[in-house]
Amino acid sequence: MEPGHLKIGELSERTGVAIRLLRYYEAQGLLVARRSEGGHRHYGPDAVTAVARIRTLLAAGLPTRVIRDLMPCFAGDGVELQACVLDHLRVQLADLDSRIADLTQARVALGGILADSTRALAVV
Repeated sequence: MEPGHLKIGELSERTGVAIRLLRYYEAQGLLVARRSEGGHRHYGPDAVTAVARIRTLLAAGLPTRVIRDLMPCFAGDGVELQACVLDHLRVQLADLDSRIADLTQARVALGGILADSTRALAVV
C-alpha cells in the first residue's frame, strides 16, 4: 500500500462513517477506491476530506446523484464550490423551499382534520 493511503477500516475510523456507508458512497460514484491484488479497497490521502464533503452535502439534503456531480467542483480544502455550480445549488435550494411549503400545507390540513375530529368526538 502506498504511503498516505488508507484501508476501508482506517477510513471508517478517521471519519466516523460506517464501512457499509463508505461502500455505498463508492457504489454511488462519490468516493473512489483502488483495489489491491487481493481485492482490498485502498483510499487516497484525500478520502477523509471527500467523506467530510459528502456528509456535509447529504446533511444539506442533496441526493447522491447531485453530490456525484458536485464532487469534482470543490474550490480549496473546505466545502466551498466553484462558481460554475452555484446555479445548480440555487435550483436545489428552490426545490427544498418548494418541498417545505408543500409539507407545511399538508401539516396545516392534517392539523385541521385532527381538530375537527377531536371536536366531533367531544360532542358525542
